[in-house]
Amino acid sequence: MKTKQLDLVDVKNHLWDGMTIMFGGFMGIGTPAKLVQAILDAGTKNLTIIGNDTAFVDTGVGPLITNNRVKRLITSHIGTNPETGKKMIAGEIDVELVPQGTLAERIRAAGAGLGGILTPTGLGTVVEEGKRRITVDNRDYLLELPLHADLAIVAAQKADKMGNLVYELSAQNFNPLVAMAAKTVIAEANTVVDVGAIAPDEVVTPAALVDYIIYPE
Repeated sequence: MKTKQLDLVDVKNHLWDGMTIMFGGFMGIGTPAKLVQAILDAGTKNLTIIGNDTAFVDTGVGPLITNNRVKRLITSHIGTNPETGKKMIAGEIDVELVPQGTLAERIRAAGAGLGGILTPTGLGTVVEEGKRRITVDNRDYLLELPLHADLAIVAAQKADKMGNLVYELSAQNFNPLVAMAAKTVIAEANTVVDVGAIAPDEVVTPAALVDYIIYPE
């Protein structure tokens, strides 16, 4: 499918209550702020969100937490956003904490069409609870299942009109991964250039993975 330009007001057409959304970024850097706001504006609730962290109260996906839109969270840490911890303790959000490398590989496994990954991380800890232990060459591993999403929202420094994406510095954290693991991908781009203006070896996420682009205002 050819990548299409999408207006922010039309993002709501790709949202529904109870859906699963993956997001890119690290500590809010590389998380698409306009798309997060569009989700808030749409009133979508009971979300499952998957990403590295919940940033801060008013940055990254923090506003989704603060405004009670999230039912389940799969992430590597929540320490920078006190609202996440409060809601977890109160039972308002179901939080699955996943070691950061394992989280990345579970998302990557979904994008690669794998049935899961084997990792020694978490053996003998609470991470192991409810998971299958597999022995390979006399070494034990945990089977970690892939993570899929209905929608991935990513933030690109630059996109061309075909949908090829380039990220800036630490904004590459998780954005390329989540773009591979969701049924629909919407990219928020800081700059949109003509096809051919991005060198082929500069492309991180190819247009074939991107369904829609939010152009800069």
